[in-house]
Amino acid sequence: MICHPIWNTNRVFWLLVVVLFAAATATAQTSPCSLKIDQLPESAELRGFRVGMTFEQAKAHVAQVQLARPDQFGVARISLNPYFDKSFDQTAFADIRTISLDFLDGRLVSLWIGFEGTFKWQTLETFVDGMSKSLSLPAEWSPKQGSRKLICNGFSVTASIIAGSPSLRISDEAAQETIAARREEAAAAAEAAAALVIGDQRTKLYYPSDCSALNRVAEASRIKFKDKDEAEKAGFKLARDCQ
Repeated sequence: MICHPIWNTNRVFWLLVVVLFAAATATAQTSPCSLKIDQLPESAELRGFRVGMTFEQAKAHVAQVQLARPDQFGVARISLNPYFDKSFDQTAFADIRTISLDFLDGRLVSLWIGFEGTFKWQTLETFVDGMSKSLSLPAEWSPKQGSRKLICNGFSVTASIIAGSPSLRISDEAAQETIAARREEAAAAAEAAAALVIGDQRTKLYYPSDCSALNRVAEASRIKFKDKDEAEKAGFKLARDCQ
């Protein structure tokens, strides 16, 4: 069978069109939201909080925001309870049970708001629909473990029903990646420290870093090895007290 060259060219063209259309459709289905976090509009449902604000801005907005000591990764977590804390303006914070704020290096990177049973949108469907309109977000949120999640340009929004009432989390995904990277670096450093051994240049013995007998080795006589294999290759032997 002989195929006409023009037919082959047309076939390739239409195959290319189909592939490009499928790719564009998949991209649209995967990322229906192109909004950036600084483009989120002011929303009454967020009670004046916004991801990206500084700690000072949050405290100026709500006096009950008290500075928390950051952990080793630079994350400070603050929890507010407007429903139970009567020092809050109960009109401004009506229908709000809890607000959780996560700051990274002094900036708000995760905002979680838990609403009361008196809030106007109580089902997950009406809550997602209402929040989509309030925040100018697409209405196509993906189901995720009983919740609904929307991935936008650099941030995510998750709606859930907790204790019978709706909740909303807005999270800066780049910041979450930074936190995860810092945790991985800390874990790697801890693993390296655990493997570290110290040799005694006088006795040619080596001691794991967590061996208490290491305290008897003079600082001037110590030599570091990245692990026991390196120490043994250098002619050192494991100290008896560490066996």
